[in-house]
Amino acid sequence: MSIYDFEVNTIEGEQTTLQPYKDKVLLIVNTASGCGLTPHYKGLQALYETYKDQGLVVLGFPSNQFAGQEPGTEAEIKEFCELNYQVTFPLFAKIDVKGEHAHPLFVHLVDHTPAPYHTGDIEWNFVKFLVDREGNVIKQYSARTEPEAIEADIKDLL
Repeated sequence: MSIYDFEVNTIEGEQTTLQPYKDKVLLIVNTASGCGLTPHYKGLQALYETYKDQGLVVLGFPSNQFAGQEPGTEAEIKEFCELNYQVTFPLFAKIDVKGEHAHPLFVHLVDHTPAPYHTGDIEWNFVKFLVDREGNVIKQYSARTEPEAIEADIKDLL
């Protein structure tokens, strides 16, 4: 199954796939609004603004699996991100990113990250996956990896 075939729901509740992002470089991130790492939104937005015209898309997937740090509704999450971090990159509905009910997209991302760039299971909010224009997972970055630290890898794929 291609990464573009996974069904997801937008933060507005519309069902879609990742097909609209085919031929783009993707940075897929599990996010949370009440986390010590929430300021990563600022860096993610900066990367998106800098490189979107060259083909980068950041995709944010809120998850409430880590210490209940994303308890809000999709509308609350969207408003928080827009007001506090001026987020304009695509956000999606809350999902589980690990465990028994993990969304198939995140199972795929973890399972298809090549060695030595596979950091293991999703350990916390803001784990980042870099995907090339052909839909291949290139690298997995730990939650604590600052978005700016990924810039050189993004530029290489663009």
